[in-house]
Amino acid sequence: MKKTHFSEWGIESPRYWGMLAVLGAIVAIAGGAVFYMEHNGHWVTGMTNQVVWGIPHVFAIFLIVAASGALNVASIGTAFDKKIYKPLGRLSALLAITLLAGGLAVLVLDLGQPGRLLIAMTHYNFKSIFAWNIYLYMGFMGIVAVYIWFMMDHRMKPYYKPVGVLAFLWRLILTTGTGSIFAFIVARQGYDAAILAPMFVIMSFAYGLAVYILVLMFAFKVDGRDIGYAIQRRLKNLLGVFAAAVFYFTLVYHLTNLYGTENHAYEAFILRDGGIYTLLFWAGWVFVGCLLPIGIVYHPSLGKTRGGLIAAATAVILGGFATMYVIVIGGQAFPMAMFPGKTIVASGFFDGVNGQPMLYSPTLAEFLLGIGGVALVLLLTFIGIRMLRFLPNSLSDEVADPHYTKS
Repeated sequence: MKKTHFSEWGIESPRYWGMLAVLGAIVAIAGGAVFYMEHNGHWVTGMTNQVVWGIPHVFAIFLIVAASGALNVASIGTAFDKKIYKPLGRLSALLAITLLAGGLAVLVLDLGQPGRLLIAMTHYNFKSIFAWNIYLYMGFMGIVAVYIWFMMDHRMKPYYKPVGVLAFLWRLILTTGTGSIFAFIVARQGYDAAILAPMFVIMSFAYGLAVYILVLMFAFKVDGRDIGYAIQRRLKNLLGVFAAAVFYFTLVYHLTNLYGTENHAYEAFILRDGGIYTLLFWAGWVFVGCLLPIGIVYHPSLGKTRGGLIAAATAVILGGFATMYVIVIGGQAFPMAMFPGKTIVASGFFDGVNGQPMLYSPTLAEFLLGIGGVALVLLLTFIGIRMLRFLPNSLSDEVADPHYTKS
């Protein structure tokens, strides 16, 4: 494998500034949506006393989970010393920071009063997983920033691998903490399951890799840089394994719930009677997010094409959003059983009304905020690869594949 050279993104200036202008406009529109919701109050959203986390949380949690997974490409090259992945590490680490920044921006702006974040940062309740996550998120950004520095500065080469291993371990802890937000909520039957923590870890592998693939393919295509079959084959096989692992954890999660009688009503709600949640589970989570990318990746001819890899990554991302919608909103839409076995005659919170889904209709303002988070991720990423040397000049087989031989 030849020495890899890096350079800034060489896209033409008019096209580059045009993309930044479009993304900046989307972020500005999202800011207007935030002002509208904060000025009028959250009653203008589709959220209710029952569903307090809406579409913005779906976007935010997806981006945060994907941030952890995006770093996986760099971790494979550093922590596991796989040489073919090392040229991919810089972009991987950059995406990890920008995805987390975008997710946290949406999360903070959806809290009701963003200024109250200062209270959360100065008054800690360590019995709350949210308090832990403040340290995990900020620590992740700091460690990955140092990781990027050590990647780019040859003088820091002796410390490069230890920091890479630390970043790998920290990202596992971070995603476990994100999954534990739901696993520790014992009042919700759709949550309260220890398996959610490792399931979020494997979901992060799939979603982060899918985002990485699309950004890498786009950046190289626009700039006329070459990606060889060796890199594409490694990435698509990895994506297939992660999609299959998500499907496995999904099966285990729901089969475990079905084994316990107390969860039968919730499982019937998600798997059969939940309307939009049932549709998104089977069509989005299972088919588009798991089975379709697995079929594409391991198809004897389609899996070997660039278009097939892009289609599989896109399917994983779309399925990921459907998954988060079912987990975040579907888990809230199923009413809490405050007094199991009893019926509440009247309650403004719909306590104990078993089997009747709460209606949640996302508003345009909520969607705009979530889309603004995605635009912010792309905006920061494109600025980063334009300003600094994050991209290899070439990922052709001759350059990137350590087992390449001329035919």
